[in-house]
Amino acid sequence: MKKLAFLLLILGITCTFSVSAQPWQPAGDRIRTPWADQVNPAAPLPEYPRPLMQRTEWMNLNGLWDYAVLPNGSFLEKPDGKILVPYCIESSLSGVGRTVGTDENLWYQRHFSIPKGWKGQRVLLHFGAVDWKADIWVNGVKAGSHTGGYTPFSLDITDALQAGDNTLTVKVWDGTDTGFQPRGKQVRKPSGIWYTSVTGIWQTVWLEPVPEQHIANLRITPDLDGGCIRIQAEGVSNGIVQARLSGDGKVTVTGALAGTEIEIPVPDAHLWTPDDPFLYDLEVSLLVGGKVADRVKSYCAMRKVGVMADKDGLLRMTLNGKPIFMYGPLDQGWWPDGLYTAPTDEALAFDVQKTKDWGFNLIRKHVKVEPARWYYHCDRLGLLVWQDMPSGDLHGSWQNTRWYQGTEFVRSAESEACYRKEWREIMDYLYSYPSIVAWVPFNEGWGQFKTVEITTWTKQYDPSRLVNSASGGNHFLGAGDILDLHNYPQPDMYLTDAKRVNVLGEYGGIGMPVEGHLWTPDRNWGYIKFASPKEVTDEYVKYALQLQAMIARGFSAAIYTQTTDVEIEVNGLMTYDRKVDKVDIPRIREINQQVIHSLQ
Repeated sequence: MKKLAFLLLILGITCTFSVSAQPWQPAGDRIRTPWADQVNPAAPLPEYPRPLMQRTEWMNLNGLWDYAVLPNGSFLEKPDGKILVPYCIESSLSGVGRTVGTDENLWYQRHFSIPKGWKGQRVLLHFGAVDWKADIWVNGVKAGSHTGGYTPFSLDITDALQAGDNTLTVKVWDGTDTGFQPRGKQVRKPSGIWYTSVTGIWQTVWLEPVPEQHIANLRITPDLDGGCIRIQAEGVSNGIVQARLSGDGKVTVTGALAGTEIEIPVPDAHLWTPDDPFLYDLEVSLLVGGKVADRVKSYCAMRKVGVMADKDGLLRMTLNGKPIFMYGPLDQGWWPDGLYTAPTDEALAFDVQKTKDWGFNLIRKHVKVEPARWYYHCDRLGLLVWQDMPSGDLHGSWQNTRWYQGTEFVRSAESEACYRKEWREIMDYLYSYPSIVAWVPFNEGWGQFKTVEITTWTKQYDPSRLVNSASGGNHFLGAGDILDLHNYPQPDMYLTDAKRVNVLGEYGGIGMPVEGHLWTPDRNWGYIKFASPKEVTDEYVKYALQLQAMIARGFSAAIYTQTTDVEIEVNGLMTYDRKVDKVDIPRIREINQQVIHSLQ
């Protein structure tokens, strides 16, 4: 029977499953954010998902899909019920709230129709992110596969489409912590600093019509020294690519042959900074035979990141040629109701705005990659971002108080190839967001291998940003731009490097459990615990003053742990459900601004 069902799938003969109509509702009884009640199951996350390359026509496929969890080797015959895409199956907002074993596959299916106005165009199927291995069929025709849980991918499904009803089927397998793939803090058995696994679709799924010749991607590089913005329109080989830049009442239009780089002069540029996050509007068109074949809207910013020595010879990070102290929280990007996925775009922006309200100018995105709209919110609100590579294959030793003298972890050839592929895809995906100022390939020795080689490649692949080689330990002299120390709970400066910028990549972790806002009421932890916001704020200010004293000795940035509580961790500046601030915000903002201005 299973073989017959698979043959029917391959032949494109699909069935309409009958599932008893049950209204969607969040699964489980754990805490939720205020935005959980705002989720519309008919149209969750309705915003255009790709701010850097917008077209006018598209179709959002988020919503209730059929799903089934089946043993490996089985094929979808009938669904187990409905799942709300794009929330992962383990999450409350999926409406399911269950785990998927490594010996099982998660199947999805839904129907859609193509608008008549799209006739004559190619149709692209976009996935924001699927964790981890996805196989996709349209009307029983295999459209493609993808591995990697953090990056978007697209498939041209035009030739598989039919008039009227179409069936989209997705199969997902995820090894979580049984495999070598990047997975950040996901584990099958959450505890301590390790959190609930995420399986399947967790970002927006959408359709988009494009012409035969179309722009696949924009690679945007600000060049302050050259006084221009450089744009590469990828995926086109014929015609002329024309760019229109506007801002401050000025409009500049220029073009270049497809396949070559466009340079748009930006005299007297309005520079992007956290205090003035100015964004230029950008429109890029593809002209074939003198006619516009494709057009996308985007944005960009003029900013430059670098390193320079101060009057005492200490190396400092710079923004637009001026020293800047970068200071912000460790941001895990987890939600009690959506896990990897924020309930709404308003919720996604909330954490960024909150970080700004606290008086920070930086976010370290910790071993996770966010949807494109999160980086857009950082761009428009003015938050610098250090972007971690999600860790995986968590083997090897770690030392943090002295220079590394151990034997590096040796990955299998398959594991190493997976890391390199996914790291490159992440850097490509995020390259054009001006808020990102540093790449972090490794954290605390988790899966760390060939450190100098990976660091050198990262810097060569994107010389426009800093590289924080190994955050927190396993330090190799001279690798990358940054020496990054971790110390809990108070700040400490136990190593320095005269040839790199010195930073405190993690400290703090001041905990305070808040009754009624805990993931597990009977079990929680922090590096140090207090009972009131005043006590937490007093301790925070004490640490900030200690940190400030170390800036004169060489610290050029610091990361406080952390933005929110996460599962059993209670060391956030606010609770996991985002309903309670655990600090006196005016006092926190004042001391944070005092620290940031130490280099001015």
